[in-house]
Amino acid sequence: MDGQARPMVGIVIVSHSSRLAEEVAALVREFGGENVPVAAAGGTDDGRLGTSLGKVIAAVESVDRGAGVVLIPDLGSSVLTAKLVEEPGSVVIADVPLVEGAIAAAVTVGGGGSLPDVLSSAEEARTFRKL
Repeated sequence: MDGQARPMVGIVIVSHSSRLAEEVAALVREFGGENVPVAAAGGTDDGRLGTSLGKVIAAVESVDRGAGVVLIPDLGSSVLTAKLVEEPGSVVIADVPLVEGAIAAAVTVGGGGSLPDVLSSAEEARTFRKL
C-alpha cells in the first residue's frame, strides 16, 4: 500500500429532524466503525422540522471520499430534497427504511464495498423481517 487512504463510499442521513439524523448517524458509526464516512443532514437551517438543501449539499461534500455517496432520506420532502442532489453514478438515493438501510449500508462500506454494493446492501434491508 502507498499510505494513501482508499476511496470509500459516504453515507448521508437526510431527515426532517436534526436530532433523529444525528442519532441515526451515531448508530451507523457504531455498527460500521469510526472510519465509515457518515453525516447527518436534518432539520431546517433555523432549527425547525423540515429539510435543507444546503445542509444536504454540505453533508455530501463532507463524506465524499471518492467512491460515491449514498443518501438515505426518511420521508416526504427529504426525498425530494435528496433528488435535487442526486447525480447518477456518484450520489444516489437509497429507497430504504432509515435505520435498517443505514446500518446495512455502513457495514458494507466498512467492508470496502463499492457504491453499487452499498446501495444493494441497503436496499436488501427493505425485506428484512423482524419476526
